[in-house]
Amino acid sequence: MTSSSVQSSDLLVPLDLAFWNIETAEHPMHLGALGVFEADGPGAADRAADLLAARAAAVPGLRMRIRSVLVPVGGAVRVPAPAFDPLEHVRLAAPVADFHAAAGALMRRPVERGRPPWEAHVLPGADGTSYAVIFKFHHALADGLRALTLGAALLDPVDLPTARERPPAPAASRWSFLDPRTLPDRVRGTVADLGQAIGIGTSVARATLGIRSCAALTAAASGTRRTAGVVLDLDDVHLVRKAVGGTVNDVLIAVVAGALRRWLDERGDCSEGVEPRALIPVSRRRPRSAQPPGNRLSGYLVRLPVGHEDPLDRLRAVRAAMDRNKEAGPERGAGAVALLAEHVPSLGHRIGGPVVAQAARLLFDILVTSVPLPGIGLRLGGCRLTEVYPFAPLARGQSLAVAVSTYRGRVHYGLVADAAAVPDLELLAQSVRDEIDGLVAACAQEAGLVTGPAAT
Repeated sequence: MTSSSVQSSDLLVPLDLAFWNIETAEHPMHLGALGVFEADGPGAADRAADLLAARAAAVPGLRMRIRSVLVPVGGAVRVPAPAFDPLEHVRLAAPVADFHAAAGALMRRPVERGRPPWEAHVLPGADGTSYAVIFKFHHALADGLRALTLGAALLDPVDLPTARERPPAPAASRWSFLDPRTLPDRVRGTVADLGQAIGIGTSVARATLGIRSCAALTAAASGTRRTAGVVLDLDDVHLVRKAVGGTVNDVLIAVVAGALRRWLDERGDCSEGVEPRALIPVSRRRPRSAQPPGNRLSGYLVRLPVGHEDPLDRLRAVRAAMDRNKEAGPERGAGAVALLAEHVPSLGHRIGGPVVAQAARLLFDILVTSVPLPGIGLRLGGCRLTEVYPFAPLARGQSLAVAVSTYRGRVHYGLVADAAAVPDLELLAQSVRDEIDGLVAACAQEAGLVTGPAAT
């Protein structure tokens, strides 16, 4: 592809380019989701696969492949695949007894980079009462909100709010940097960018001080994957939130901290003094607004208070940390490290991708991300979606990633782990269940202590 045929709006934004270049066979960079549907008959899974393939052909975003370009050097662009065949992306599997075991095997395999980088696998349940669909979208194709939009386009039509139209941005010439009229603005922008980069870098350095490493969360890559899912009652989460304050997300993060404590102690690792750094991605994309594809992410960096013994103390510590991050904003602090990708030229991403991948464990210990879902009931071929577990990519040198979604009054935790490093992932899943029970009980006990004397 020549540079003259590339439009600036088609070029991968810097963060997309970073995700594309840090991928290896052992560390695929795709998002995933496991959706479980009720089966209305023996042919439900077959019909679902046919529907997904037929609908994928009509979704422009799913026809785009990623291809290198000459200018900018090291850059890449999204272009329509010349011979897009949805049957290469939608696959019907043999019946399976364990959806999560199948999900682990599928999540370990990178998507095909020579064609549009996404897949949908339809898994009939062995008992015939349900089937599952595992979606995979490369992170360079979509962030969480974009992946949700693409996935929803394949489900049964629903009446969703129409995206607001945004006026097209004026096309910037590839040679506009030579225009002397733009020099003052570019100087001011460069100074501001440099200040932001120095601030983020300083925050990253501070975040590494006094860290006690947690061996259970770090591992050499085995190239294997294991997944597990946990379903909680959203009413329990709201009960805790109302008792302690803060947000639903504060409670969901505190549940992860408490589950890690339970898991570490149960497996014989000491949790005392452990404060793993959790990267909490923050979307800079505006919901319900028409925006071009491309990752728009920043993040907050939070030390999970795993070493705190009391569950309510853990929640209060998480809430205080999140409040501090929100006050600073998503464009400052160590968690905003993703924004540094915007200051690296395309060739730097191409050459430095492997180095950046190695550095992930120096920046954070675990990813904890939230993926929003619509409150309406979703269906595929008339079959109701009953469970949906989001899966995040696993960074190099790390053993575990956590993604959370709320759907129809329930909270779904999707856990992804290196299978060799975390053979007991189901123990961690049980620890998540136990932690919310512990938080509810602690709230009830605290309420009793507060109201008891007044009642006598």
